[in-house]
Amino acid sequence: MTPDAAHPYSRLTPDTLLDAVESVGLRADGRLLALNSYENRVWQVWIEDEAPLVAKFYRPERWSDEQILEEHAFAIELAEAEIPVVAPLAYAGRTLHEHGGFRFALFPRRGGRAPEFDDPKVLEWIGRFLGRIHARGATRAFAHRPALTIASFGEGPRDWIAAHDCVPRDLLESWTTTVDHALAGVRRCYERAGDVATIRLHGDCHAGNILWTDEGPHFVDFDDARSGPAIQDLWMLLSGERADQQRQLCDVLAGYEDFADFDPRELNLIEALRTLRLLHYAAWIASRWDDPAFPAAFPWFATQRWWQDQILGLREQIALMDEAPLVV
Repeated sequence: MTPDAAHPYSRLTPDTLLDAVESVGLRADGRLLALNSYENRVWQVWIEDEAPLVAKFYRPERWSDEQILEEHAFAIELAEAEIPVVAPLAYAGRTLHEHGGFRFALFPRRGGRAPEFDDPKVLEWIGRFLGRIHARGATRAFAHRPALTIASFGEGPRDWIAAHDCVPRDLLESWTTTVDHALAGVRRCYERAGDVATIRLHGDCHAGNILWTDEGPHFVDFDDARSGPAIQDLWMLLSGERADQQRQLCDVLAGYEDFADFDPRELNLIEALRTLRLLHYAAWIASRWDDPAFPAAFPWFATQRWWQDQILGLREQIALMDEAPLVV
C-alpha cells in the first residue's frame, strides 16, 4: 500500500479549482479554504460581491453521473419541503458540472457547531427532522444509488481486504475467523429483524454531518445517500453505555415519531450495522491508500496495532449482537 503521487487529485490545483468555479459564470476572488473531506475534495471559495460558496469535487470513478444527480435530486426534494438540508445550487439549469476532468457541484455555505447530544431537547429536535427526511425518503425508491446490504458493507469489504493483502500475515487467520463469526452474527440480527422496510436515507448521519445553529440542526453531505433501513440514520446518534443509548434513543424517537412511524424490529439491526461499518471503514481506507491524503490522515492504519484493535472491536461486536436489543 504505497501512496501514488500520480493520483488524479494531484491535478486538482488551486488554478484548476478556480477555473472550474468560474466556468459556471461566477467570479472567484482567489481566496480558498480547504474543508475537512477525504473521500472528495471540498473547498470554500470566495466569490466577488457575493457570499462564499462550497465547491465539492467528486472522487473520480466512485459514482456515476446518474448516482450523483440522484443524490442532488434527493437533497433538493428535501430542501423544497423546507427540511434543513444543504442542497446543491443550479447554474444554467444543472447541478453537476465538469471541468478539467473533474466533476463538481457548488453549495451554499452553511456554518454551525456540533450538536450537544447530551441534551434531550437537541436529540428530539434532530429526531423530528430525521422523521421528516425519512417520511420523504419512503415515498419513492432510488433508481441508481446502491443499497446498504450485508454483501455491500460486509462481504464485499471482507473480500477486498483479503484479496489485497492488507492484514499483517501473522494476524490474517485470526482476522479471517473473527470476520466470519461477525458476519454470521450480522445475519442472525437481520433474521431477527425480519423483512424491514428499505427507504432512501442520508446514509452517513454522524455528528460531523449535522451542524447546529440557534435555529436548530441542518444536515450536510448526502454523498453516501443510499437505500436501507431507517435505523441506519439513527444509530450513529447513540453512544456510551447501554443505559445512555437507551435514553438517547427515546429522546430521538420522541421527535422522530411525530413525522414517521418507526418499526421497533429495526432495533435488532443496531449492532449489526455498527459491525458492518467497522468492516466497510477498514476497506474504505485500504482502497484509498494510493491517495496521498490517506496515509497522511490515517498513519496508524497500516500498523500491527490497528489490525489487532480491529479484531478486538469485531469480537466485542460479536458479543453485543447476541445481547437483547434496545427497546422502545
